[in-house]
Amino acid sequence: MYIVDTSDLTLDVWSLMRSSADLLTRGLWWISALTSVHAPGARVQQSFNASMGVSDGGYLLGLGIGDITGPVVETNMMGYADRQQTDTGLHMRQRSRAWIVADPAEPSSRVVFINADIGMGDTGVRRSIIHRLSHEFPGLYTGTNIALVATHSHAGVGGYLENLLPHITSLGYVQQTADAIVEGTVLAVRRAHASLAPGRLRLGNTTVVGANINRSPSAYLANPEEERRRYEADVDQEMTVLRFEDGEGDARGFLSFFPVHGTSLYQNNTLVSGDNKGMAAYIYEALVDPNSMPGQTTFVAGFTQSNVGDTSPNTLGAVCQSPGEPWDGQACNFEHSTCGNRTQDCRGRGPGFRISDFESNRIIAQLQVDGAKRVMDHPEEMMPVSGPVNAVHTYADMTFRSFELPDGRTVQTCPPALGYSFAGGTTDGPGAFDFTQGDNSTSQNPFWEFVKGAVTPRPPPEQVSCHYPKPILLDTGYAEKPYAWSPSTVDIQILRVGNLVMLIIPGEMTTMAGRRIRSVRLHTSRRSLTGRRTYSEAVRAKLIASGIIGDDAYVVVAGPANTYAHYVTTPEEYAVQRYEGASTIFGPWTLDAYIHEYGKLIDYLTPGVAEKPPSDPAPIDLTSKVISLQLPVVQDTAPLGKNFGDVLVDVETNSPYHAGDTVVAQFVGANPRNNLRLEQTFLTVDRWLDEQWVPVRSDSHPSTTYRWERTNVPFGISTVNLTWTIEPDTPAGTYRITYYGDAKHILGPITPFIGRSSDFTFA
Repeated sequence: MYIVDTSDLTLDVWSLMRSSADLLTRGLWWISALTSVHAPGARVQQSFNASMGVSDGGYLLGLGIGDITGPVVETNMMGYADRQQTDTGLHMRQRSRAWIVADPAEPSSRVVFINADIGMGDTGVRRSIIHRLSHEFPGLYTGTNIALVATHSHAGVGGYLENLLPHITSLGYVQQTADAIVEGTVLAVRRAHASLAPGRLRLGNTTVVGANINRSPSAYLANPEEERRRYEADVDQEMTVLRFEDGEGDARGFLSFFPVHGTSLYQNNTLVSGDNKGMAAYIYEALVDPNSMPGQTTFVAGFTQSNVGDTSPNTLGAVCQSPGEPWDGQACNFEHSTCGNRTQDCRGRGPGFRISDFESNRIIAQLQVDGAKRVMDHPEEMMPVSGPVNAVHTYADMTFRSFELPDGRTVQTCPPALGYSFAGGTTDGPGAFDFTQGDNSTSQNPFWEFVKGAVTPRPPPEQVSCHYPKPILLDTGYAEKPYAWSPSTVDIQILRVGNLVMLIIPGEMTTMAGRRIRSVRLHTSRRSLTGRRTYSEAVRAKLIASGIIGDDAYVVVAGPANTYAHYVTTPEEYAVQRYEGASTIFGPWTLDAYIHEYGKLIDYLTPGVAEKPPSDPAPIDLTSKVISLQLPVVQDTAPLGKNFGDVLVDVETNSPYHAGDTVVAQFVGANPRNNLRLEQTFLTVDRWLDEQWVPVRSDSHPSTTYRWERTNVPFGISTVNLTWTIEPDTPAGTYRITYYGDAKHILGPITPFIGRSSDFTFA
């Protein structure tokens, strides 16, 4: 999800939105998980032939990791769109993970799946990644077969999207953030390419209970009852796992698909992190390779998003936090997520909220790890994957795009626009003023009617009619100054590996939207939710009916990817106009349009089809137009009588530390924007071992934190606080904390330096 705080627009009148997360008055949190592991679809038993051809399950497989951490201070964070959420340090580095699958007989037949610890994919970032890779590997990696999928972390560095709307809170475009994402992602793909080796794939799934809830259950209930009865829960609890094996059958890594929002860390968090998906990847990789530093493991664990739109990790539900009010501690209003008719006090609670949101983050991550491990530990119960490898990609301009529904009616999408409930936010980041979710009345506060016309153009009648019943707050599709506020053209992309088909979605599909596009959709008349309904073929049904894949066809949704086009709801959920419906920017027929567009690409997945699908023009490159208001680092200065890296507050040296203690050291610092230290670290915890200091922790371990603070702005003086909370299984011994920094001289040169604490002991 993405919400915007517009408090700094020219009229300085509002603080629009916050974030996406969770409603849920039904707050039963099940920490149990089903232990069954099963192969999706029909069981296929095939021998593994030494020739390793795709017909018998053999592929060329590559996996890689790259550091994409941007500026961890003085930059707005991506996701909650809260101008007050400016990063002040680092919890865990952001990373891109890449998986390559290639047909050994046809090296050009390959796909690249990138899973990045960022909020959402972006057209400009993807364009740069494709440009780099297509020049480095001509004919192998192209815009057709490269998918940039985000974990949807709301704790990452912002400012990298091209369009104006997300720039409002990030003070424009942040080139350093975008460059870091591109550099680290290209490195991840390069490493995956270098690791290409014969292997095979297996597909399995399991049920993960307790890791997500539906944050907009009132909207979900608007879907037809006969459709809802087909499913056990109002969120998808199935995790799909694609296992990557070497020629001996040993696991090299996996790619999993499971929907849960990256909002375990709230908007009051200012430490950069990968949220629960990034944490899950770290936990699993460390479990397999405990002696390697994060980001340096050969085993690559992928936790990607699926139909994430209405899911939340705050599994204890939304509760009123209103001290002194009679509704304090009660469940929020079911329809509108309000407390005393206001949104601000209604907030979701994660499973570890009594300890910290970092503990909630760990719990949700661990539940996903446990689910993936159940599948990975039983490869014999998984389905071997075999068959062709190919990809198809096209661009679709969603502005008044007409198409026919299965019942014969012609409908259309709309130019982008956001509704009033978008400003209401969700329970992880409530909105401000009098905006609430689930309000689609046309009689809005006249003050906001005046304000919205000063921010974006007033929507013309055809736009109002097209988006009905959404009352338009921000008509971003008609806002082109100083450059486009929202994307109008999106990527439509499908990756195929044998019987597995991955729909790469340029937005956040809700639970039911994802279910409809994957399998069978239920069509309902726009005029009446109890009107005519017909079942029709969606992607999986069409794959089977066309003969491209048999009954073992398995379809997954991955997103938000490539382009960020906000949300995708069912028409019924759209009519309710909670946050997700108000953020479905192309109007009520957005989901049906995607089903139509992805369906048109299915025939191009047939092996041997050289013809490319028709495409609208690619989106315009906006990087030459973007505005950046972030000031550069001018200088760093050490206090009088001090040097960079000097210890200001030392560790305890008189008595030993014990498990659970937090070691703290403070240093004379410098701005970390001077050097992002990609593939490096801002800190290490070193252990004295075999007559030398050995780094055993870095800034990517969840037990460490890096915090930077500017203590004197005119002179550029700053401090750095480093902490390490000692894990129970830490070996006894002698340790120290090392700080790595880079100071900028006022005339321009940047000089690296190192600071070290005193030695301390752990017993």
